[in-house]
Amino acid sequence: MRTRNRTRLSAQELSVAWQSASLLLGYPDEELLGRLDLVRGASHELPGRVGEPLRACVTCLEGVPLTELESDYVGSFDTRRRHNLFLTYFAHGDTRKRGMALLRFKQTYLASGFELTATELPDHLCVVLEYAATIDREQGRQLLLDHRAGLELLRIALGESGSRWAGAVEAVTATLPPLQGEEWDAVRRLAAEGPPEEEVGLTPYETPAFDPGPARPDGPVPLPMPAFRAPATRGAR
Repeated sequence: MRTRNRTRLSAQELSVAWQSASLLLGYPDEELLGRLDLVRGASHELPGRVGEPLRACVTCLEGVPLTELESDYVGSFDTRRRHNLFLTYFAHGDTRKRGMALLRFKQTYLASGFELTATELPDHLCVVLEYAATIDREQGRQLLLDHRAGLELLRIALGESGSRWAGAVEAVTATLPPLQGEEWDAVRRLAAEGPPEEEVGLTPYETPAFDPGPARPDGPVPLPMPAFRAPATRGAR
C-alpha cells in the first residue's frame, strides 16, 4: 500500500517505468510479445498510478495475433495526427522549426555519448524513453517536460479512441509533475489548433552543415534492450 500511494518515484522506478513504456510503444514483434510478462512483473514494483496503466496495456496486447497488432499499430499511429509518437510534431508540425528542434534532441544525446542509428529520429517517444531510462535520466526527463503539451494531447487522444497503447502513455505522464494552469491552457490550444501545417521538410536536421560533431571520445553508450522498430509515419517526414 505504501508503494501505491507514494507521490515521488525513485530513480530505479523511473527507469523501470520509462523502459517498460518504451517497449510497449514500439512496433510490435515477437520479441515484444515475449517480454510482456516481464513488463507486467516489473509494473507491480511501481506505484499504482504508473503500474496499473502499464498492466492495462499489457492486457490489451497479450493473446492478440501479431498480424492484428501490427495492423492496429499502423492504424493508430500512422493515420491520426493526434496519435503521433514524434514529440516535436505537436509543437512544430512539418515546418523549419521542427528541423531545429530535432537537432537539439540529437545534440542532447550526443552530449551523453549516445548516438542514434540512421533509421531513428531522435524525438520518437520510444527513443526518448529509452534514453531517459538508460542513459541520462535528468536530460531525458527534461525532454519529456519540454514537450509536455504534445505528450498530454497524445495521452488524451489515445484514451478517447480506446487505443491498446493508451495505458503506456498514461504511465509516462504519471511519472511527471501534475500539470499547472498554464500547461493545461497549452494542451487546450494544441487540441483546438493542432500543429503548424507548413510543408517544408526537415532539411536543417539532415544537412551535414548542421551536424554538431561526434560523440564523446569514449564512443556511444549502447542501450541494454533492443531499440524499437518503427515504420515510416506522417511525423517522420
